Amino acid sequence: MAARTALPAQGANPIIGFVHRRRRGAELFLLVLALAVGIGAYAAVGIGVQGRVPADIVGYGGWLTALVVAAHVVVRIVAPYADPVLLPVVAALNGLGLAFIHRVDLVDGTDLARNQLIWMTLGAVLFMVTLVVLRDHRVLTRFTYTAGLSAIVLLLLPMMPVLGTEIRGARIWISLGPFSFQPGEVAKVLLVIAFAGYLVLHRDALALAGRRVLFVDLPRGRDLGPILGMWLVSLGILVFQKDLGSSLLFFGLFLVMLYVSTERPGWLVVGGALFLGGALTAWRLFGHVQTRVSVWLDPFAYYGEGTNDTGFQNVEGLFGMAWGGLLGRGFGGGDPTRIPIVESDFIIAGLGEELGLTGVIAILLLYGLIVERALRAAIISRDGFGKLLATGLGSVFALQVFVVIGGVTGLIPLTGLTTPFLSQGGSSLVANWVVIALLLRISDLARSPVPDLTADAEDDADESTQVIKL
Repeated sequence: MAARTALPAQGANPIIGFVHRRRRGAELFLLVLALAVGIGAYAAVGIGVQGRVPADIVGYGGWLTALVVAAHVVVRIVAPYADPVLLPVVAALNGLGLAFIHRVDLVDGTDLARNQLIWMTLGAVLFMVTLVVLRDHRVLTRFTYTAGLSAIVLLLLPMMPVLGTEIRGARIWISLGPFSFQPGEVAKVLLVIAFAGYLVLHRDALALAGRRVLFVDLPRGRDLGPILGMWLVSLGILVFQKDLGSSLLFFGLFLVMLYVSTERPGWLVVGGALFLGGALTAWRLFGHVQTRVSVWLDPFAYYGEGTNDTGFQNVEGLFGMAWGGLLGRGFGGGDPTRIPIVESDFIIAGLGEELGLTGVIAILLLYGLIVERALRAAIISRDGFGKLLATGLGSVFALQVFVVIGGVTGLIPLTGLTTPFLSQGGSSLVANWVVIALLLRISDLARSPVPDLTADAEDDADESTQVIKL
């Protein structure tokens, strides 16, 4: 990751002797592999379902290549020291998701893949705009409270009687003519910015220990306001919008960032207690939460004749993944369209059926790489805000993937979140592209060479000497 350029002079800063490589050539090579995955999967879908390569593969492959290459060129110009792995991983996941959505289109006669490609284009454009406009992530500290207020407004928009729309039991969408948008996807990015800015300013106070209980220093009572406020916001999302996934995501995100900034395990104890208390209360008071838990505990009791088929989606997803086995049925060899909304909430179950356990593990490793590179950027970042921002953005992916795949596989109750870069959905895709741009900006600033302050000091000393001689 680092290259030794030259031995620093005696008395000089030794850090200046080590400079991170730009690694843009490695990024380009990985992008070629990512494009091979996306375009190859698209061709495999056509061969598996229709027995021939799709007629539009040249146009599709050319458009996908143009987007990825344009993003690479922008990174090479405005963020030359950025992490070389993030963009190829995202390109591979996005291409694989487009191919599977096209596979669903061929069976159902829909045109979701084309719409998803349009959303990917918008996401890639915003990715490039973010990198060009935002040259230093520390500028975002000026908008700490503005970002927090904007996030709250966005979360409240679906509750408006005219704008808000309820889809599949959750009121998390707003409709503007023929278009629908999920404001919570933008709110999660704004909340990370707000949390990072707030915790940088107040972490010293929040890190102070209160009463000690069973070898754990609990926080002081006067410092519980922020976590209680976020807990109430999460409960409000669960109660009024019936969105269990976003509720878990937002509260878990704040708890992770709070623990990282203060390094106090007591916050995890308090947060865990609040989470358990809120979950138990929601299970007792709200019918949709009771239904999710009951289906999770025994999905087959809600499947088939004589039931209301509430567990149909869960059971069909489990059947599909079981039929896929270790290596999968191959594109076109399975029947993933038996699973309701397989192109969105349950896309990982459809991919498990056709790519098998091996394919699912490969996808999980790609998500693991995103989280690992985000945390790596956080570790090497030179400012506290950058460390918390990268940690929060990486935690968004980690929590969202855990909640989604945990729900599909039956590990936890089903929540309804989208799988990043794979699932059909424009607002989620665009927001996640912007998240990757922010991570690349943080890593670029962290990996760029340290200014040679020693040389500047020597120049100043020479000028002073000349002035004295005059």
